[in-house]
Amino acid sequence: MSRILTGRVVIATHNPGKLAEMTELLEPFGVETVSAGELGLPEPDETGTMFAENASIKARAAARASGLPAFSDDSGVCVEALDGAPGLFSARWAGPEKDFAAAMGRIEDELARRGASSSAARRAHFVSALVVAWPDGHEELFEGRIHGELVWPPRGGRGFGYDPMFLPEGHDRTFGEMSSEEKHGIDWQSPAPQPLSHRARAFLALSQACLRPGG
Repeated sequence: MSRILTGRVVIATHNPGKLAEMTELLEPFGVETVSAGELGLPEPDETGTMFAENASIKARAAARASGLPAFSDDSGVCVEALDGAPGLFSARWAGPEKDFAAAMGRIEDELARRGASSSAARRAHFVSALVVAWPDGHEELFEGRIHGELVWPPRGGRGFGYDPMFLPEGHDRTFGEMSSEEKHGIDWQSPAPQPLSHRARAFLALSQACLRPGG
């Protein structure tokens, strides 16, 4: 049975883009948030072989260190023509300086080497695994994904990471060209909300199980 999340929650990330999105997603539920960075918590080694495992590692470490429930995301872009890369290593492709412009350039170079120039050859999807962990070891896992294709050159200066080169299926603008509301907004008044981004889709499932409006 799912456990309801209330009170203060640690957002177990040092990524400012993820932190902003998670904070916005949690806002309607009256949950007080604090980031792992604000608490001075170290970043644990992500040794998992799946997004869910790495999300669990981060959430569990933050929950144990803080004594509070912790909320973590592990996500990445998986490019079909690159056999699913960068996948789990999406952040690592950006290097220690988090240079995602260079990471996007590396993807484009790899696609060019494989002759992937058509839309069909540039298919990709984003995956998000969200985990909420409590200090007593209880965990909840939720996943979401969005399919699309990669464009070059990147378009738009919004979002973060690989957003400027990801064109979601059925849309004519990249994540980098969309507002935060367009990308991950959820219509809470709708009886069947259909958010766009992978993280919002995972969060919708999490909210239905573990959150209540107003906290």
